[in-house]
Amino acid sequence: MEYAGKLRRLVKNHQPKKKDEEDYQYSPCRAFKLVMNEVNDLAGQHEVIAENLQTNIIREVNILVKDFKEDRKKHLQDGMRMMTSLSNQIQTLERARKNYEKAFKEAERALDNYQRADADLNLSRMEVEKQRTNMTIKSQQCEDTKNEYANQLQKTNDLQAQHYQHLMPNVFQHLQELDEKRIKNIKNFMIQSVDIERSVFPIINQCLDGILKASDQINEKEDSLMVIERYKSGFLPPGDFQFEDLSAMKSGEAQPMIINNAITSIRPEAMTVKGTMSAGKLKKRVGLFGIFSSNKEDYSDLPPNQRKKKLQQRLEEISAKIQQESATRDGLMKMKGVYEQNPALGDPMSIEGQLNDSGHRLDKLRQEQHKFQMYLEEAQDNGASIMNVSPSVPGRRLKSQPSRLINGGGQRHHRHSGGSGGEEESLSRSASDSSVSNPTTNNKQSAPGTPLPSHNPESGLGTSHTSLPDSDEPEPTDIDGNAQPEYYDADQLPALGMCRALYPFEATSEGSIPMYDGEELHIIELDQGDGWTRVRRQGDTEEGFVPTSYIECTLYNNS
Repeated sequence: MEYAGKLRRLVKNHQPKKKDEEDYQYSPCRAFKLVMNEVNDLAGQHEVIAENLQTNIIREVNILVKDFKEDRKKHLQDGMRMMTSLSNQIQTLERARKNYEKAFKEAERALDNYQRADADLNLSRMEVEKQRTNMTIKSQQCEDTKNEYANQLQKTNDLQAQHYQHLMPNVFQHLQELDEKRIKNIKNFMIQSVDIERSVFPIINQCLDGILKASDQINEKEDSLMVIERYKSGFLPPGDFQFEDLSAMKSGEAQPMIINNAITSIRPEAMTVKGTMSAGKLKKRVGLFGIFSSNKEDYSDLPPNQRKKKLQQRLEEISAKIQQESATRDGLMKMKGVYEQNPALGDPMSIEGQLNDSGHRLDKLRQEQHKFQMYLEEAQDNGASIMNVSPSVPGRRLKSQPSRLINGGGQRHHRHSGGSGGEEESLSRSASDSSVSNPTTNNKQSAPGTPLPSHNPESGLGTSHTSLPDSDEPEPTDIDGNAQPEYYDADQLPALGMCRALYPFEATSEGSIPMYDGEELHIIELDQGDGWTRVRRQGDTEEGFVPTSYIECTLYNNS
């Protein structure tokens, strides 16, 4: 039991801490965890041995020891009683012999006195008769004591013969049998203890086989590849340095040296020890498992691969929360339907508040999901731009392709980045700024408690994908390449695409517009990560914001 307890304590002391659980995906750690499980099973088997020994042997030994002590005490008491009885009989015989001896002497003296008195002529006949009577009495007493002595002698001899031939041999026989039984039980207990331990040997062998199997699962190559996959940054190696012609520089025809280095297009804050790049003053590394950590919501301070992994993990967590919240909302809807059909069960209005709260939580989660999807698209676009850098033209990227957005959950490839992106963004911002002067949308206030975007919908200052109508951009087309009619005038923002309402939406705050299920609207400003998209009705000048998660978007191909 003590050995099993120490094994269990050993396993408990070496259980992985919560902060170290991530490390247990490596084969040595997984194998060590399996070994701990097997050692714990070994401890359990030793506990089984101890319990069986306690139940089948120690308990029986205690019972037998108690019985043996009682039987031995009884047999020894019987022997002592027999010895006492024989001793008493011998003492009785000795007293009878002494009485007989005394009576015999007195009878002899009485006989001598009678003979002397009978020979003495001077004594009277009365005196002689008295001596004869005394002689007769003494002779009778001597005869009685003789008979008693003979009787006691017979009894003593019989008792002594019985004592040494039957009684004491029986006592010794019982004691011998008792000791033989004790020795036999010791033998049986030893055999049983061996059987008890041997019965768990198959399980112990299975535990040992499990330890061997766990050790066979250790693979150093797979662990190395896992570490590489887990901690690779995604940065490309730097390109070749170009030759710098000093003579050309002297003549004024030199071009600044361009280092073909994909890493130069990455954010400067990413070029740290976390990006596996050298830095001016490196602090002492505390280990591999903490080099990639982020303090930013979009993980923009991480290397590309690490950022995509973190964003994907976050999206999975948000998706799980959305599923859970949707299930809760469905349950509340069913409960409300039951209450409406049978008011006796409850008040349907009592569920309304919970439904509203659930809807707000669901909208917030969808907005957060969309925001992180945008972050992921940005990370993927940055990764694609790095992977498609040309050796001769740094910063070159692939052309944008049209994409289809469903519930704000698809990947958007229609993005502008690189050197030209800033110019297009500034143009779109200028176009958006023109809408600020519109008196119909200016000076509107948001309703309190409404989840509006971080940039006010009325401000029109959010970054947009549009270009000015008089710019050199090609005519907007749909996915099939057909030209799209323009439904806006010079004072209106150009349409970036079309969207269809998946759910009805009631405008609950200033800056938003209502829409019905299935309604088609023009997209004039994309979601900037706050969960709202700016739209305009077809054939109308009414503009406003709607939740991105409520619409299905199709963007025009402006590439």
